[in-house]
Amino acid sequence: MPQKYVFPGGRVDRRDGFAPLASEPREQVREVLSRVLPERRVRAAAAAAIRETAEETGLLIAEPGRIEKPKPEWAPFAEAGAAPSAEPLDIVARAITPPGRPRRFDAFFFRADAEAVHGGTELAGSGELEDLRWVSLEEAGSLDIPIITRFVLAELDAHLKGRAPVRCARVTRSGPKLEEL
Repeated sequence: MPQKYVFPGGRVDRRDGFAPLASEPREQVREVLSRVLPERRVRAAAAAAIRETAEETGLLIAEPGRIEKPKPEWAPFAEAGAAPSAEPLDIVARAITPPGRPRRFDAFFFRADAEAVHGGTELAGSGELEDLRWVSLEEAGSLDIPIITRFVLAELDAHLKGRAPVRCARVTRSGPKLEEL
């Protein structure tokens, strides 16, 4: 989405199912994802979120550890003496692009506390995202962000204030629809 502020993200690659995770997604996260994904894709979705975050922001959601013979996508973790960790991930929301759009996505949005980031929270992107920076939820409201990003930020705010359901936003023939996962 050129000229828009968005979250880091991308697609689940086939190899994500074989990621060298130091810890698996928590039961609560697996339970929600398993409602809409085959079991083998649950782990891959969490690994993709960790990998894409590292690629686009330089943030390593990891714990100290060693990766034997890391694939290129996991090399930054190995170089930092860390192994990717899915245990800190919480699922916030899911969004599905309406049919007929040139680029469609079916995306899960995760969050992790800053304490789960190995090596600090300084951003060092790959260049895929422009103007990479931390902003507060309040500040984010004043940025040029897509409608779906506003939805996810509102869901994140609800999750941060207490236990909130994981919801999916999609557009149907009868209009926008929110479903609890």
